[in-house]
Amino acid sequence: MASHGQFFWYDIMTTDTKAAAKFYAAVIGWGVEEAPGDMGYTLFTVTGPDGKAQGVAGLMAIPEHAKGMPPCWMGYVWADDVDATAKKIEAEGGKVHRGPMDVPGVIRFAVVGDNQGAGFLIAKGMSTETPPPIPVGTPGTVGWRELYAGEWQGAFAFYEKLFGWTQADLMDMGPMGKYLLFKTGGDMPAGGMMTKPDSIPAPPFWGYYFNVESIDAAVERVKAAGGAILMGPHEVPGGQWIVQCTDPQGAHFALVAMKR
Repeated sequence: MASHGQFFWYDIMTTDTKAAAKFYAAVIGWGVEEAPGDMGYTLFTVTGPDGKAQGVAGLMAIPEHAKGMPPCWMGYVWADDVDATAKKIEAEGGKVHRGPMDVPGVIRFAVVGDNQGAGFLIAKGMSTETPPPIPVGTPGTVGWRELYAGEWQGAFAFYEKLFGWTQADLMDMGPMGKYLLFKTGGDMPAGGMMTKPDSIPAPPFWGYYFNVESIDAAVERVKAAGGAILMGPHEVPGGQWIVQCTDPQGAHFALVAMKR
């Protein structure tokens, strides 16, 4: 089970759920299952250590109240008390866009934005079932989280105060500025953040990197399935390879692998 301030779930809201399910199954290798009940929610799965399919991400249609928004991936951050955390987000200059509310028996959540406008969700799962943890780096799981902030120092201060995140390292990227690696309670960095370069015209946003076995093979799958490559492949510190992409509906995502 996740602890307060840790990312623990990811899902995509999109305009064509069937096409998106087919695309990500082909590119990342996920299994696809409909969630229990009549929620119109699809689970992306990997095989867990016990040999059973285990959900790692989700898929849903853009809801009526959000019609017009572009397809996007969103991350869920565990909050021990969703209601209190939502109030604290507003007090620290963020926004609560929707909620807090329940999916009965499943999750209590709120859709929020940080102090610079990047969206995410705060949530607490209601299930007492805890499947065996999936090893770090398993293909299909999220390997990195990245915030393209309006200004990274102020963004980090927001998350530090809200969730207790800590600085792991600060890397100098030359003309692109500084890149902050942050921890969310574990021994290893959970992600990074940087001031969004002018070349990216979008408002501040979170991006997510999905683990794959080989970056070049994954690039070919993205192209074959109708996606587009925005940047890369290129090597990053630590010897990993990354590529930034969009799916056929326009949602941004990224891939990371230990080998080219």
